[in-house]
Amino acid sequence: SVAFDDALPPRIAAWRPNLGCAQLPIGAGVDAIAALPRFDTATPDLDDMPWPLGERDASATPRGNAAALDAAVAAAFDTPDYGEGHATTGVLVLQDGRIIAERYRDGFGPHTAQRTWSVAKSLAGALVGVAQAAGELDPSKPAPVPEWQAPGDPRGAITVDQLLRMSSGLHSDTAGNRTDALYFGGVTVAESATGWPLAHPPGTQFRYANNDSVLAVHALRAATGDEARALSRPFTDLFWPLGMTRTVAETDWRGGFVLSSQVWSTARDLARFGLLLKNDGVADGRRLLPEGWVRQATTPSGPQPEGDFGYGATLWLLQRSPGVPADAFAAFGNRGQYVVVVPSRDLVLVRRGEDPTGQRFDVAAFAAAVLAAME
Repeated sequence: SVAFDDALPPRIAAWRPNLGCAQLPIGAGVDAIAALPRFDTATPDLDDMPWPLGERDASATPRGNAAALDAAVAAAFDTPDYGEGHATTGVLVLQDGRIIAERYRDGFGPHTAQRTWSVAKSLAGALVGVAQAAGELDPSKPAPVPEWQAPGDPRGAITVDQLLRMSSGLHSDTAGNRTDALYFGGVTVAESATGWPLAHPPGTQFRYANNDSVLAVHALRAATGDEARALSRPFTDLFWPLGMTRTVAETDWRGGFVLSSQVWSTARDLARFGLLLKNDGVADGRRLLPEGWVRQATTPSGPQPEGDFGYGATLWLLQRSPGVPADAFAAFGNRGQYVVVVPSRDLVLVRRGEDPTGQRFDVAAFAAAVLAAME
């Protein structure tokens, strides 16, 4: 409970197993905590399992120039090689599915969870893919957002795929959407994300927006129907089958996942997610994503962003980056969260950071240096 304004009641956040903290609406008392949605199933203890499901036998000797790889990783910490003023907290490199380099800043380690920021959007995309594989949601069809189903509402034509590709056409007051009310203000997904008007025909303009990812998962919740199932599925259908047992996905106080930013995860857990994408949606011999889903999600379709990177369906494309193969793609998050996947080189690269605003880490240059060391 935190006082924040002399004219308003204190703010309350309440922690729950697996789901982390939920912000109560302003004015709610501690008695409201008892009504919060919960998913209390014990997280499986997989640490004694072999990597990547567990922690055993996770490391291997790199193929290539080990000294050059060590130098490239060391340069990511407190040097200007990949940009000025950044603050790397962790780096992890996988080759042939095993860890060949891993380093952390003091105070961080393999099991330190940090906020993923927009890497959560890529997790949201994969969660939609899992539902697609189960036949529960077709991304090519209009998103079943309950608030858009009234006759005559033009937003009812927006597809889930368009939400994942940031081409919904919805208006937002700023690029990226300022979603402070949802992240910090105690409002719900249904209250904050569903009311934006249509500004452009769906599929005609790229505009990076938190709300598009939030709405895709809101649509998945509606398609799921059962609230207990909707709360459990990020964990039982995606995180835990990958061994991501130290990943927490937070909801609003009504149980809506905020999978645009509000996920906490470790470098190793994000590496496990990268392996799922590198392996075309297969983990531990089990297909979680539809065959060809990764290829479709990393193929640009429709309007594209300006700048150095292209965009697929919640995944950024590095095909314009010198020294990086054309099939490279990545999940990006604010303050320097990166999960880079290069299938042709059997590489997964994770970089965690706490970069100050405006001090961007050059992930493409870093990936190129690591790749050069592995030749």
